Amino acid sequence: MPSKKNKSKAVPESLFPIIGIGASAGGLAAFESFFSNFPTTHPDCAFVLVQHLAPDHTSILSDIIGRYTTMPTVQVEDGMKVQPSHVYIIPPNYDMALINGSLQLLTPLKPHGQRLPIDFFFNSLAQDQGNHAIGVILSGTGSDGTEGLVPIHQNGGIVMAQKTSSAQYDGMPSSAIATGLVDYELSPEEMGPVIVDYITHTLNHLVNTPAVNSDKKNENSLQKIFILLRAQTSHDFSQYKPSTIHRRIERRMSVHQIEDMDNYVQYLQQSPEEVEALFGDLLIGVTNFFRDPDVFAVLEEKIIPQLFEGKVAGDSVRVWSCGCSNGAEPYSIGILIQEYIESLKTPFHVQIFATDIDPQAISLARAGIYPSTIASDISPQRFKRFFNLESDGRYRIHKNIRDMIIFSEQNLIKDPPFSRLDLISCRNLLIYMGSQIQKKIIPLFHYALNPKGILFLGTSEGIGEFENLFSDIDRKAKLYQRTEDIDATKRRLMSNFIPLSSPQHPHYEPLTINAPASVKIPLRELTEQTLLEHLSPTGVLVDSLGDILYVYGHAGMYLEIPNGEPGVSNILQMACEGLKREVTVALHKVSTTGEIIHVPTLHITTNGHYMTASMTVRPVESQDASVQNKLYLIILEETLLPVSATADSSTNNTIPVDKNTNAHIVELQQELIAKDDYIKATHQQLQSSNEELKSTNEEMQSINEELQSTNEELETSKEEMQSLNEELSTVNAELQTKVIDLSQSNNDMNNLLSGTGIATLFVDHQLNILRFTPTASTLINLINSDIGRPVGHIVSNLVDYHSLQSDIQNVLNTLIPKEIKLYTTMGKWFMMRIMPYRTLNNVIEGAVITFVDITEIVDAQELRHFAVVIHDAYDAITVQDMNGKIVAWNPSATRLYGWSETEAQAMNVQDRIPDANKANALKTIIDLSQNKILVPYLTQRLCKDGSIKEVWITATVLINDNGQNYAIATTERLNDTVSKDSV
Repeated sequence: MPSKKNKSKAVPESLFPIIGIGASAGGLAAFESFFSNFPTTHPDCAFVLVQHLAPDHTSILSDIIGRYTTMPTVQVEDGMKVQPSHVYIIPPNYDMALINGSLQLLTPLKPHGQRLPIDFFFNSLAQDQGNHAIGVILSGTGSDGTEGLVPIHQNGGIVMAQKTSSAQYDGMPSSAIATGLVDYELSPEEMGPVIVDYITHTLNHLVNTPAVNSDKKNENSLQKIFILLRAQTSHDFSQYKPSTIHRRIERRMSVHQIEDMDNYVQYLQQSPEEVEALFGDLLIGVTNFFRDPDVFAVLEEKIIPQLFEGKVAGDSVRVWSCGCSNGAEPYSIGILIQEYIESLKTPFHVQIFATDIDPQAISLARAGIYPSTIASDISPQRFKRFFNLESDGRYRIHKNIRDMIIFSEQNLIKDPPFSRLDLISCRNLLIYMGSQIQKKIIPLFHYALNPKGILFLGTSEGIGEFENLFSDIDRKAKLYQRTEDIDATKRRLMSNFIPLSSPQHPHYEPLTINAPASVKIPLRELTEQTLLEHLSPTGVLVDSLGDILYVYGHAGMYLEIPNGEPGVSNILQMACEGLKREVTVALHKVSTTGEIIHVPTLHITTNGHYMTASMTVRPVESQDASVQNKLYLIILEETLLPVSATADSSTNNTIPVDKNTNAHIVELQQELIAKDDYIKATHQQLQSSNEELKSTNEEMQSINEELQSTNEELETSKEEMQSLNEELSTVNAELQTKVIDLSQSNNDMNNLLSGTGIATLFVDHQLNILRFTPTASTLINLINSDIGRPVGHIVSNLVDYHSLQSDIQNVLNTLIPKEIKLYTTMGKWFMMRIMPYRTLNNVIEGAVITFVDITEIVDAQELRHFAVVIHDAYDAITVQDMNGKIVAWNPSATRLYGWSETEAQAMNVQDRIPDANKANALKTIIDLSQNKILVPYLTQRLCKDGSIKEVWITATVLINDNGQNYAIATTERLNDTVSKDSV
């Protein structure tokens, strides 16, 4: 029996793949690894990142991811159109959906701590992009993203999950992998090449290849695939609708990048695991609780009450849910039935048979554990009442609902159906089957239902040509009622349901409802059916504790409802007088030895009448893995020799004795009667003790419920704390990255300030020192302990400047920068600049004071003024600083010595003096300027051509505004007559 599915959406050729990536705690490192290793050359695709973010924290994720990829990285704005080769990041405190290629931001409806933004986005991604959707689950706690993978997989997209060994937190990847839907388990750095290869070789092939229909398919290859599936799984898919089969086969081929179906057949032959994967793809169920709420509202208001019409307390209500998938549908029906029974305040025995062909789906349904996302499908009142929170954050269906339902693996096409049913629910299953199978299943449902039983189909399904079998209750809701306008003959004909491809009946021609009325009933069938109705024994299926699981035949003559609380279904308490003791002993023996126990004669009292019967107890082997206790079948059959006795003889505890009966035998019989009375008394005492224990148990259950309620509150708090922890982990990762960036920026700034040599001082609004560069300590006497002190308390080395505080305050008041030229005690000039300290948000948080050394600039300016004066002088005039470096050179000096002004300014005065006089040359010039030597003074100077000339020189010291000697100017004239005093 196939599971329910959705049709995958066809994607227009113009669309490019959109890759949705979900992560939570530890996701930042995974993002970095993913994008750092993503190929730089890749086909068109876009990335949408969804991470659990703190709602009140500004995310810097886009800035961080931008460092690891050359693609533009942006935080999503409402209505933003997705472009290829872009990375989009969800903003905090929003749910995000994709529709028609644009990203829409929605305000979350669920409270903080219960939001599942990854599931929300993945669902919209699958609906919008179809087989162009790619879902990726990275590191994180919880199970967000797991439910969202189902529609991506179902619509033909691919699913990836991070290897748990490489994830910092493996909760989300493990939850995704457990679904069996993950196509690739890879580390983040391995995902990029696989995605590129998939887009290049698979999606482009699908886009450029016309849609394949059944006529174009290689039918031989398709039949071979059916054979391989049937051989390994025992299920035949050849009668399913071709569109369903083709779509799922194409998806498996795309995952493995196989373009030819013949090659895929070979791959299936070599890989049994792929056969199972294809089988699983064909069986992925898509369902949820109370799917189609309007339809379930009709079911609740009209149909559920109708199921109980004409029934009394203790009667059975039997329901069959075909293709139950993960169990959401039968549990939904069970909840509705339970609520109605409670409103009646009358006990009924409810049996819901839930079947599916998929063993994995049955296993999940039996467990009855679901993710927290189901809360969106169920009303808060029902969710709180019928689901219990587990330690892992998932929810388990309440025990009283779980006990109603029997899950089993069954193939609707070939396995026998259930019978005597009040309701059959088969929704969104028939649409995937061919018309021939549908023509068999609808009459089968008619046979399985009680008179006036209800058939519940999916919104896209109907009863087809069998309108004479069912009448409409609500055509829109697809609710039908079994009709009685056909006779028993036709019903029996329809009950002969044989699979279309049954190997035992290869030439079987299936009978249809349109068979002529004149068809004769086979005599053998008529005989066998009559014998079964009148001569078949009564059978009771029980477990090792005696609890009744199933009753066949007329059990009323053997069982009766005991006094006390109704709803008891244990054969040890319901057995009639004369049967109870024997069935207790026989059940004990067969459970101990495993052998068949036969009791040929039983004397049973029923409603004051006596009867004799035989009993056989035999062990039963169950194929249902959900049945953990051993099962036993108790067969009761009335014998042909009734006991001639009256009710009074039972009251007097005497046994009729023939006159020839030996007295000793009579004595033994009386002794047995006495012991029987003793056993009865003991049994009554045991029952009394059981009642007391039951009362105690009820009290313990009440306490347990209170503890469970407390535990649920704690689990809810734990869930909220876990969500908060994930967000804090994400924020912490971002802040750590930011700290690293700030540390690097701080190091760069320190090196920049130290490298420039500019003295810098930072102060706050109160003029307290915040920080300073090492150079600033030479101008203002600062040490590290001065940080935090007012700048006015610090002694500076500035000459005649005492208004630093007032100047800074004035700048802070007016926000107009100020520059002041200052002189220091060290004989240097500095330009002090005071500016407001502005943050990136243009907020003034203090002032920054810089000191730039302009000593050389000041000296150069004074020299330039002097150079204008000496330019036109007849004599050679030179200027050198106090170290002898030539800083000025007029044209007359060029004519006298041959060096140009540029060449001379690269020389020292000692370079122009012959070697014999070089040692004391600079000192001589300084002495001349200080009038320590009589002037003019005759000396020698070198020329550019190497010749030596005798010149008369005079020297004058140059003094700046502060009275400091900063240079010496010399006037030099050629000596026309050689003096004997020349040096």
